Amino acid sequence: MTQIIVLPHGELCPDGAVIEATPGRSLCDTLLDNGIDIEHACEKSCACTTCHVVVREGIQSLEPAEEAEEDMLDKAWGLEPNSRLSCQALVTNTPLVIEIPKYTINMAKEGGRK
Repeated sequence: MTQIIVLPHGELCPDGAVIEATPGRSLCDTLLDNGIDIEHACEKSCACTTCHVVVREGIQSLEPAEEAEEDMLDKAWGLEPNSRLSCQALVTNTPLVIEIPKYTINMAKEGGRK
């Protein structure tokens, strides 16, 4: 099991969390399995940015983002060099520290898509 530290998020995880993750599972599934209800509007198909996270420590252990993920990340609110879509980032054996951005862009929910 791999330790993931989730930094505090006002709505999803006010006190932060330390969770154990199974290598090979996505960050999104790991968060959801541990009661952190991160948005995932596209049902984890790499078609939105609602599951955007910033990897504060351990990013070098993750496989590089593929082109489709990079294209979607360009649309994410608060994009940083160490941003990832949690539905695409697979946990390895290296501990991670992640931050869930305060805001997210959900085009379907906000009426941007018809």
